[in-house]
Order: sequence, then C-alpha cells, then structure tokens
Amino acid sequence: MEEASLVDHLTELRVRLVKSIVVIASCFILLIYFSNDIYQFLAEPLQKFLPSNSSMIATEVASPFLAPLKLTLFVSLMISMPYFFSQIWGFVAPALYKQEKNLSFSLLFSSVVLFYLGIVFTYFLILPIVFSFFTSSAPEGVLVMTDINSYLGFVLGMMFAFAIAFEIPILIFLLIWSGVSTSASLSKKRPYIIVGCFVVGMLITPPDVISQTLLAVPAWLLFELGLLISKLILESKTVTKDKKEGE
Repeated sequence: MEEASLVDHLTELRVRLVKSIVVIASCFILLIYFSNDIYQFLAEPLQKFLPSNSSMIATEVASPFLAPLKLTLFVSLMISMPYFFSQIWGFVAPALYKQEKNLSFSLLFSSVVLFYLGIVFTYFLILPIVFSFFTSSAPEGVLVMTDINSYLGFVLGMMFAFAIAFEIPILIFLLIWSGVSTSASLSKKRPYIIVGCFVVGMLITPPDVISQTLLAVPAWLLFELGLLISKLILESKTVTKDKKEGE
C-alpha cells in the first residue's frame, strides 16, 4: 500500500513537472519572434550611455543569433515561474496543516514577488548607475564597444545576484521563525553581517567596487527589513497567543 502511494506521488510530481516544462516551452516558442526586440530592451541601459560613434558588437559568428535566444529562454523561465511554483504548491499543499499552508503560501508568494523586484531593481536602477560610471571612466582615446554575449552574461549575472539578495528578508524570517536564531542574536551580529554582505557582493558581482557596493548596501537594508518584519509578525502572534491563553 505504501509502495503504491509512493508511486502515485511520483507520478503526480512527474505530471506537474511535464506541465511546467510545456508552459516554459510554449512561452519560449511564442517569444522567439520577438527575441531581437527583447534583447534591444535589455541593451537599452548600456546603449543610452554609449558614445554616438559607438555600438554593441558581436565577436563570434553565432552570437547575433544565439544571444537573443538565450535571453528569450531566460525571459520564458521568468514568465513561467508563477505557474511552476503553483504546480509545486499543488503537490506539497495536501500534506500540510491549515496553519502550515497559510505560512508556506505567504512565504512562497513573497519569494516570487521579491525575486521579480530584484530583477526590476537591477534593470531600472543598478544597470544605469553601473554603465554610466563605466562608460564615463573610459580612458581618452578608448572607444567603448561591448560584445553582445559578454553584455548578456554580465546583465543576467547582476540580475540573478540581486534577485537572490532580495530573498534575504525571507531567509531572516525563516531563521527566526524556526528557532535557529533570534532577532536579538542577529542584531548583535549586525557588524559581521554587513561585512559579509560586502564579501558576498565581491564574490558574485563583477570585480569593481561600484557593483560590489550597489549589491552590499541593498543586501544590508534587506537584512534590516527582514529583521523588522520578523519582529512585527512574531511579536503580534505572541500577543495574540497570550490573549487567548488569558481568556
């Protein structure tokens, strides 16, 4: 009986994963026609700072074709993310209690929203600052011309780094909620966490002080936000629990 139950669960998981792959593939197929336009949109933060006599270049034969396709696949994954997580939620939810469902759904929803916010924050705020600095600091006589593949790797790396950094409030909440740490303990470790943010920023961003700082400072602020949210939520639950016990 247990073996049949396990097989049923594995079959359901496989079906849900196949559905997710189909949705991703469908998004990719629908967006292929617009792949060059999507790349043009991604390149805008750099192109508006390039000199009038400069442009982006392709140093490999297949780059003009492959770079937009890689970006289109990435966009398809981002668009399909809510559906993918809804399938995971549909698989896990039946095994959870009502209180666990509410908390898990809230955390899952918040994680997806924060991930998207990290990407939007990178595109509209971080990339213009970075490219404005890089293009303006080029030595005299050096014409700035960026390879489209290198640009894609740089931008996607920055977006992924900031998207992960935006998950810090969720991580802080889980650490405190699970009892692994406390808000007081994390507050005392604040100097080490700030240093850690700069170290991580140095490791996962391009080797320049600007990119490192632009990641480290928001990461620290997100840590403070996670700490504040954890205090408010957990303290309010404690007060509610005490009132019920008093009654």
